[in-house]
Amino acid sequence: MISTHATLNYHHLRYFRVIAHEGSLTRAAAMLNVAQSALSVQLRHLEESLGHPLFTRQNRRLALTEAGRLALQYADSIFRTGDELVDTLQHRSPRTRQVLRVGAVATLSRNFQWEFVKPLRNRRDVELVLRTGGVRDMIAQLRNHEVDVVLTNQALRRDAETGYQCQLLAEQEISLVARPVAGQKAFRFPEDFRGTPVLLPSLESDVRSSFDLILEQAGIRPVIAAEVDDMAMLRVLALRLKAVALVPKVVVQDELRTGMLVERFRLSAITEKFYAITPSRTFPNILVKELLQHATPGERKSKARPVAKPEP
Repeated sequence: MISTHATLNYHHLRYFRVIAHEGSLTRAAAMLNVAQSALSVQLRHLEESLGHPLFTRQNRRLALTEAGRLALQYADSIFRTGDELVDTLQHRSPRTRQVLRVGAVATLSRNFQWEFVKPLRNRRDVELVLRTGGVRDMIAQLRNHEVDVVLTNQALRRDAETGYQCQLLAEQEISLVARPVAGQKAFRFPEDFRGTPVLLPSLESDVRSSFDLILEQAGIRPVIAAEVDDMAMLRVLALRLKAVALVPKVVVQDELRTGMLVERFRLSAITEKFYAITPSRTFPNILVKELLQHATPGERKSKARPVAKPEP
């Protein structure tokens, strides 16, 4: 039962913080030089005073609950503030910072990730933690409260068990880009793919599926120079190989601006969608809400349009 007059015991909070960082009562007890049974009692007292369980047991390891993750953030902040008090008295500037953990699937454009966190990039009170991985890994980290939001280019279905929210952030047209060549003729799409090498996303990509369908309908089998599942690698290959790359412009925006790459053709019929996956939580990270409010669908299209003519 939740006490309406709960008083936080900072001694218990300190013990909890060590347990949380160690992920084990045994290791925490050894570090604190106290009996494991006594440490377990102290933890139970803290959970009773807060009115929420702070850990669940997963494969012989203690995992933080949602309330536990929130409690750890506050505990870290509280004890960091204590350290800053000492720093201040010793004429060192104190710092108190909020932490935002952003996960992104490995296939997502790094430029898009960087633009997403732009509102917080120069905030001295915010520490950004950026992580990448596969979709399953990122969703697992979201479920375990190890990241606060996941950026992906694939929509995630919502179900009754997870309750994830999937918000469309942007939708961008796909372009064919390549190194500039003097006297280059306008690219004829899709005819020129009968002999022009192409760099493509992997088969799991929605963009790749749409591209393959267009060429199949035209009766063209492209010469594939490489297919990769990492947008950063696709950009590198576009810069180094004599091939045309199929990418969202945001992936190569810097190279297009400097002239290292040029847009050969814009495929308005194919778009890349960018999503933010957030969980339904009792204690959401307010920084996520702030970022989602800043996210604008400036590149979003209401519907797919016919394939465009080559850019002049």
